[in-house]
Amino acid sequence: MKISLNVIPECPIEEIVQIAKHAENLGYQRCWVYDEGLATRDVHIVMTAIALETSQMEIGPGITNPYTRHPAQTAAAIMTLDELSNGRAFLGIGAGGSLTLDPLEIRREKPLTAVRDTIEITRKLLTGERVSYEGIIASIESAQIDYTRQDIEIWLAGRGPKMLALGGELADGVMLDFIYKPELGEYIQNIRHSRKTKVCYSTAIVTDEQDLEFVRPHMTYRLVDAPPQVKESIGITPEEIDKIRSALSGGLESAARYVKDEWIAPFIIQGTPSECREEIREICDKNEVDEFLIPMFDMPDPKQYLDQIASILLPA
Repeated sequence: MKISLNVIPECPIEEIVQIAKHAENLGYQRCWVYDEGLATRDVHIVMTAIALETSQMEIGPGITNPYTRHPAQTAAAIMTLDELSNGRAFLGIGAGGSLTLDPLEIRREKPLTAVRDTIEITRKLLTGERVSYEGIIASIESAQIDYTRQDIEIWLAGRGPKMLALGGELADGVMLDFIYKPELGEYIQNIRHSRKTKVCYSTAIVTDEQDLEFVRPHMTYRLVDAPPQVKESIGITPEEIDKIRSALSGGLESAARYVKDEWIAPFIIQGTPSECREEIREICDKNEVDEFLIPMFDMPDPKQYLDQIASILLPA
């Protein structure tokens, strides 16, 4: 099972690069980079900086979307990154969330179709041939990229059953991010209904109160975007969701004060290091998970956190 990290580029690029280099030295095998629009540094510039300062770690967006950039432009950027990094790039695609799209006043129209169009366009361009594709959200006409590697992996991230089924059908892998744990098995069954698609499971590992406080702001948009049945299961009301959504205009920290501990617990791995190690092993073995992904937030000492997580997940 691969062990990876997902960096959210809220801090200066040089700090992000140092985090990625430290992770590579520890044995982390893949670096995903959040694409959250105006809330973070530009994903492609950050990935380029990481690629220039690492030599083995795979690099890709974790995740980007079909709305803020034309899918063909995203494909060209990933292929350029792959060339720069000597074959270490991958593409992570999803429908985009409120944190990314709301400030830009972009409506997430036909998300399933938008993601399908993105995957289909990228697959066609990866052939290196001149191709056309007429989609509902995006199209290309006599388009060609001649610096491709056909086996660049395409990963899909999502929660809805139709989106997961699409990932199982078309993507090389599906990344499940902060999934409501009681439903994780069902999510994976939906992905692998027709074939054995790779699965990456991502959530926070919380061993103390400080770790929990790093996670709390990043549960805001995840709770807002959670499926209706999950909101009902954890007991969060529409009024409470509206309060969090409204507060997000003032930033993550402003909205975080409305997030209760009991709403966070079903989405994370929490306990002593040994308890966390055992729960992760049980979840990943039971569901045949191919990759475990650690989200990195704006922590005062991210290298120490990576060391701590490495002691839990990576062989000595």
